[in-house]
Amino acid sequence: MSSREPKRPIPAIALVVGLAIAASACTVRPLYMKESPAAAGASAGTAAELQSIAIKPVTTRYAQLVRNELIFLLGGGAGEAVNPRYTLDLNVSSQQMSTAVAPASTSDEVNVPTAATVTLTARYKLTELTSDKVVASGSRNITSSIDVPRQEYAAMRAESDAQQRAARELAQLLRLAIAQDLIRKEKK
Repeated sequence: MSSREPKRPIPAIALVVGLAIAASACTVRPLYMKESPAAAGASAGTAAELQSIAIKPVTTRYAQLVRNELIFLLGGGAGEAVNPRYTLDLNVSSQQMSTAVAPASTSDEVNVPTAATVTLTARYKLTELTSDKVVASGSRNITSSIDVPRQEYAAMRAESDAQQRAARELAQLLRLAIAQDLIRKEKK
């Protein structure tokens, strides 16, 4: 009879080395990672690019909410860009739509909305100041639901609160979209 030698398991060190080699080939990096330039002319990172964006003034209250939140997000809480490299044209529109209506209790009353949605839509255009070239443009929208009470002032306040919620979320979407556009520009 022949004797069989048991198979030896792969040593744990060889397995760890193999996984380290496989992981070193990965090219995924965080979107907002600050890169330390290894040599002159290296990229300053997406975070620095975002901090160099100046946002043009807007005219409506809800557009101002989006602009203020976007200035905070792009600057990392530091405020507006001191030496801007880009300008951002921002056009924000708002639309309210009734989603539920309570039937009138008498024939003299009209149907009363009880729920609604507020949709904020932002169109943006990012322009490089030195070349006056449009780097990116796009559109994003966000919807916020509200309960519409019967009192007029309470209904106006509910709409205002919904616009504030939507403005915060829309600014976050815009920040992400602009960061992605800047990364695509760097790769070209």
